[in-house]
Amino acid sequence: MEGNYYMIHDYLIFIGVFAIFLFLTVGIYLFSQNQKLKQRNTKLSESNKIIEQRLNEVRLEHIGTKLNPHLFKNILNSVQSHAYQTYMSLDKLANVLDYILYESNNKYVSPKEELNFALSLIEINKIKVNPLFDFRIKFKINKSDSIYEEKVFAPLISVDLIENAFKHTDFLAQDSFISIFMELEDRVFTMKVSNKASLKNSLEKEKSGFGSQSLDQRLKMIYNTHYHLEKSSKNGIFTAELKINLGEFYDKMRYSG
Repeated sequence: MEGNYYMIHDYLIFIGVFAIFLFLTVGIYLFSQNQKLKQRNTKLSESNKIIEQRLNEVRLEHIGTKLNPHLFKNILNSVQSHAYQTYMSLDKLANVLDYILYESNNKYVSPKEELNFALSLIEINKIKVNPLFDFRIKFKINKSDSIYEEKVFAPLISVDLIENAFKHTDFLAQDSFISIFMELEDRVFTMKVSNKASLKNSLEKEKSGFGSQSLDQRLKMIYNTHYHLEKSSKNGIFTAELKINLGEFYDKMRYSG
């Protein structure tokens, strides 16, 4: 009987020691994970501060760049609200910022550079939207086109149409969608963007906003008769289609230069 008592006593001591050991192990693990999370948040905060400082230093001179502070403030807000995608987003954002800071100071960039910028911009904007949202994104780019790597594309032309689609879409509607199509074929660039408009009059906003006016002005000043921009709204769907005959414009630049 006394032997059984000691056996039970030893067993209870073992259970107690094991419970303490398990508790300490779990505690140490949770503390370690908490420290890693704090370090990651600190790095994220520092990265965002650096990015905001760089944005404040941007001083672009042409009309279209007046949109950039709002554009990238929205992007930063999207990145911060989705921490699980932060590092991928910051990588995309770094590419976009490089383009804004360096390439957009040039009078012209290549279609290749602008299209890569547009793709990064789309990917960043997608972060703030439900992953199940209906995105229809299609690029049909002929990389062997003679104009593909020529400096003939006004930088940031694609910003307005992409940003307006994300800004004015009704993301809560069941049939909501955003469709972005870009094509480069036979030296002609085509960009068509459609979206389910929000309950507010997005067409009216888009027409009255600075972005739309600045885009129209830039296109007219740069491409003159070598482009066509058409906007329409039907059954709650807003569509903008831009065509630029880069080949004709390039030929004109060569002969006049």
